Amino acid sequence: MSQALASLLPLDGFPGAGTGPLYLKLRQTLEDAIRTGRLGHGDALPAERDLADYASVSRVTVRKAVDDLVKDGLLLRRHGSGTFVVKPVSRVQQPLSQLTSFTEDMARRGFVTRSEWLERDLFTPSPDEIMMLGLGAVDTVARLGRLRLANDMPMAIERASLPPDILPDPQAVTGSLYAELQKSGVRPVRAVQRISACNIQNADAALLAMPVGAAGLSIERISYLKSGRVVEFTRSLYRGDAYDFVAEMTLADS
Repeated sequence: MSQALASLLPLDGFPGAGTGPLYLKLRQTLEDAIRTGRLGHGDALPAERDLADYASVSRVTVRKAVDDLVKDGLLLRRHGSGTFVVKPVSRVQQPLSQLTSFTEDMARRGFVTRSEWLERDLFTPSPDEIMMLGLGAVDTVARLGRLRLANDMPMAIERASLPPDILPDPQAVTGSLYAELQKSGVRPVRAVQRISACNIQNADAALLAMPVGAAGLSIERISYLKSGRVVEFTRSLYRGDAYDFVAEMTLADS
C-alpha cells in the first residue's frame, strides 16, 4: 500500500517541509495529484486510515484535508461507497443569442459528446406539460431525459417534453434532438429561456458527480416553430462550475 501511495502522492519531505498546518500540506499534495492526473476522474481515494499512516498524520488531519477538497468540488463522497476524484472541468462560454443543441455546442468546441438515457418514451403528461405544450387531457407526451457528457465529463441533466405529433417515436432520437426534428421540418426557430441559480441535490448531484448542495444552473426553455406553436418544453440542470452564459447587449434606441 505504501509503495502504491508513494507513486500517487509523493510527499517530498512531508510533514517536516515548510511551515503551516499539516492539513493544508496534505490538501495541496492531494490536489496536485488530481490536477496532474495521478489521481484520475472517478478514482477512489485511499482510505483515511491508509492516508494517515502513510503521511504520519492523524485521521482528523486527513479528514480536514479531504473536507476542503470536497467543498471545492475535487472530491465527491458517496455514502456507503467511499470518496472519489472529480476531474476539474474547463468552463464553457455559452452564448444566449443562438438556438443550438448541446451536441452542436460541444462539437464546435471539439468535445466528444454522448448521453446516458434516463427516460425516452411516450407518457401521460403532467399538468405543466399539458399547459406548456397545449395538450389535451387524453394526449400523451414524448419525454427525453438524459445525462449529457462531454469528453466523458457529466455536464448537464436535460429533460425535454414534446407533443406526440412532433416526436411520435422518442426511441428514434439517438443523438441530437434538434437534428432529428430537422429531418421532419419541425426544428424550433426561436426559444425563451429562463436561467436561475440553484443548489444541486441528491440524485442529480450523483449523476453530475458533484457534491450535494453544489452550485448549479437551472434552465427552463420553451421553443417555438415559425408559426408560433410551442414544440419543446425543456428543463435542464447544468454544472455551475462548467458554464458561463454570455449575452451581448446593445444600447436601446432612445
